[in-house]
Amino acid sequence: MAKNDLTDLSTETALAAVAATLGARGVAGWSAPEEALVAEAPPVAPDLLHRIRAAIQGGEDPLGEAFCRLRNPAVRRPLGATYTPCAIVSSMVDWAAGQGSPVRVVDPGAGSGRFLLKAAHRFPAAELLGIEIDPLAALLVRANLAVAGAAERARVLLADYRSTVLPRADGPTLYIGNPPYVRHHLIPHEWKQWLTREASRRGYRCSQLAGLHAYFFLTTALQASDGDYGTFITAAEWLDVNYGRLVRDLFLDRLGGTGVLLIEPAASPFPDAAATAAITTFRINARPSVIRLRRVEALDRLANPAEGRGVRRERLESEERWSHLTRRADALPSDFVELGELFRVHRGQVTGANRVWIAGPHSRGLPESVLFPSITKARELLAAGLVLTDAEGLRRVIDLPPDLAVLAPAERKAAERFLKLAKAAGADQSYIARNRKAWWSVGLKTPAPILATYMARRPPAFVRNAANARHINIAHGLYPREAWPEQILTAVVKFLSGNISRAAGRTYAGGLTKFEPREMERIPVPSPSTLAEMA
Repeated sequence: MAKNDLTDLSTETALAAVAATLGARGVAGWSAPEEALVAEAPPVAPDLLHRIRAAIQGGEDPLGEAFCRLRNPAVRRPLGATYTPCAIVSSMVDWAAGQGSPVRVVDPGAGSGRFLLKAAHRFPAAELLGIEIDPLAALLVRANLAVAGAAERARVLLADYRSTVLPRADGPTLYIGNPPYVRHHLIPHEWKQWLTREASRRGYRCSQLAGLHAYFFLTTALQASDGDYGTFITAAEWLDVNYGRLVRDLFLDRLGGTGVLLIEPAASPFPDAAATAAITTFRINARPSVIRLRRVEALDRLANPAEGRGVRRERLESEERWSHLTRRADALPSDFVELGELFRVHRGQVTGANRVWIAGPHSRGLPESVLFPSITKARELLAAGLVLTDAEGLRRVIDLPPDLAVLAPAERKAAERFLKLAKAAGADQSYIARNRKAWWSVGLKTPAPILATYMARRPPAFVRNAANARHINIAHGLYPREAWPEQILTAVVKFLSGNISRAAGRTYAGGLTKFEPREMERIPVPSPSTLAEMA
């Protein structure tokens, strides 16, 4: 196309004129702000119109591309307008087509209509609804749908998705698109209050640091009905950050998340930003026992967003960060699963000052109720063999309650005497102590059924904790994701003790091999049914 006059899409006025001439008015929902944009639109050269129509019919988006040229990323940022590459749009629509035939397709942040246009071809009987807050972008959606021959079954609303009430459909609705990415500091206070209010009404906690995509996930959960399904592409930060908790909770609950496909920045999922993207798939109120997670580095490897490694729902429910679970695991032997599917692995509690918090002459007089037999040295597990049966030989860790008032008067007096000594030793000044609810309360974890060493010049030792000992940060605790019977616990210990090599961890200079909790969770173990047979 020429780029030297008004009719070559070099101005917003020219772009609006082309959209109107292509038939934008023929799509239901026409608004006054859109009319204002085209009221004095100049005529469009027939040759330009022909070329644009041919490009749209050929699967291109010349109107959206012109829009992105006219408004650079900085200008589009306040409304979160980042347009999605066609390869990603196609992959998401392909996934949707594999889930059934919707009677309605809703794109809550339609942009130039890339998702609706692809859906129009794939679902020829479906009603098409685009919601867009920018009147110029709304014009582009209309024009694209008109050229595609879908005007009669389409509607575009110039509106904010959060305040739009959708009528019930006579069948499943597909929610699909790229919700606008707007950071919290650009979101008005009244909308932050709305997020808190609507989330809390339904039992969800949220942070007002959440980006706009969290609002769109919540709105979808509020609007959708059982049988509806969808797929959104957003920035991937919600997988890991504290203010992404609302989205993670919605995914596991009302939204009915079925899969997450993480796209590395090298693949340029968002052409305007070097960001990691996440394609989320969901079916309202579904609660699949296994959720598919995957990661790709190039768009030509997208395939089906629902493919990937299976991760048990219970594991996601107990994890605070999810992105590490999208990494490709080595192929597992037949009838094997990752240890993390059966157990959560947690490093023991850091005391901040072992010399103070491990009982000794300085703690004489403290009540037994605050002294907990604990694994405080790795060699205690190495010496135990496969089962730790007796805690008598273990040292005690002092773990006082945050509220000393729960102690009996004599016990509290003994605790206060001890705390004077602890304070004199500087135990209240460590970073760990200063960041505890009460500096004197170590907060030991509950006894783990299985304990493991994690740093040595040998493979980890795995020990059945029959003594119910606590552990500090020299050991990991393996906590079952469900109540496994004793025979499974015993079989896991036997298998891990005889089949794990140092190669599964990371080796440091000097020959020390370390297993972080997430690395230990990726160790392959036999499935529960096979473990039961081994017992």
